[in-house]
Amino acid sequence: MPKIPHAPLGIPSDSARRWIENYHLATQDSGRLFLMAGDQKVEHLNDDFVGGSVASDDADPEHLFRIASAAPIGCFAAQMGLIARYGSDYREIPYLLKLNSKTHLIKTAQRDPVSLQWQSMAQVHDFVRYSGLNVVGVGYTIYPGSEFEPTMLSEAARMIHDAHAMGLLAVIWAYPRGKAVGTKEQDPHLIAGATGLVSCLGADFAKVNPPFDAQGSMDAELLGEAVAAAGRTQVICAGGSETSAVDFLRRLHDQIHIGGTQGCATGRNVHQRSQPDAVRFCAAIHAIVVKNQGVDEAVQLLGDPA
Repeated sequence: MPKIPHAPLGIPSDSARRWIENYHLATQDSGRLFLMAGDQKVEHLNDDFVGGSVASDDADPEHLFRIASAAPIGCFAAQMGLIARYGSDYREIPYLLKLNSKTHLIKTAQRDPVSLQWQSMAQVHDFVRYSGLNVVGVGYTIYPGSEFEPTMLSEAARMIHDAHAMGLLAVIWAYPRGKAVGTKEQDPHLIAGATGLVSCLGADFAKVNPPFDAQGSMDAELLGEAVAAAGRTQVICAGGSETSAVDFLRRLHDQIHIGGTQGCATGRNVHQRSQPDAVRFCAAIHAIVVKNQGVDEAVQLLGDPA
């Protein structure tokens, strides 16, 4: 299991202490992060929350909070406005504030992606101070390869510095995208470049899509370059669209034990299930990420696997 790293340099000692406390809380003393992502309410609008095999529970935003409250997750990531509306009823959840988001309506063919910060760090400071919630960190998405890359990188760098000065963790969603990237969004070498970039920004975790091989298939061994490039910034993979629970757990185990990643960030694979199924699934993910258990042990926690 990985060790808890030292706090970043250049921040006050009390902030360093809070950063270490938040790292322990978010990783549950394991050094690995199980991030439950709830930012799709903006990113994908309502596409992920109704229709098809999506549980009827998911139509209500509170479904996200009910799961996060009952399940053994490391932290729940969502926009600050959503957390402000529901957090008073779910104070026990460790929260991560997602500070930028965009919808999927404007496609890359129309314009390279750009997603800018919604709230200032002064507003984040006030929210952390006055909400009384367990805010462990902040998150931000960058799109390396977009023509708007310089603006996002500058915002991300400042956000990370200010977050650390507040004792908060910083997680960067890093998705190479844009006309300069074309169809190579999940190229292993490019994914490694993105994690190295996140390391240079100073973030604690880099959330990336898992790389594809030449045939368009996932291979955990391909993550090795990205993990090496990230150095002391830990790499976690996005969960992607809904798949069977057993397949997800096998892939996650390979990503950690073959690829060298340090956790996962999953949204749709969790919240598109009914609350009881979602909580059991989170327990299985937790078993692999935090308890370092095997796939067979994790599958037993699912009950009737879906």
